Amino acid sequence: MDTYYCEQLSRGIFSIPQCTECGQLHFYPRVTCPFCHSFALRWTVPSGRGVVYSTTVVRRKNGDHNVALVDLEEGPRLMSRVVGVEPHKVVIGMPVEAAVQEEDGEPLLVFVAPRSALNEKNGGKGGRA
Repeated sequence: MDTYYCEQLSRGIFSIPQCTECGQLHFYPRVTCPFCHSFALRWTVPSGRGVVYSTTVVRRKNGDHNVALVDLEEGPRLMSRVVGVEPHKVVIGMPVEAAVQEEDGEPLLVFVAPRSALNEKNGGKGGRA
């Protein structure tokens, strides 16, 4: 399961398993559905849209980055990071979109804030807290 997920990411495709018995999407990839325990799974491409559920800043000598839990529109919660935004400006409730980028020669699923969310936060007098 993990191999297929990584192969898809290397092609720039973010996909997650969906149970054909109960219809639930889930993440991380597993052999059986975590909801109904069926083996009848297929891969599907989610919208990639989500909302930051939780975030923290990891401080390192070579630069800070955030670690975020993101709730996808389709339900699953993923751990990743939001890129293109200063780590301390990533906030709970911020809308984000999935993106695949390369890091150290390997594909990596990250999230980016849509331009509209950044405009709302920076220039829209307020934004989400």
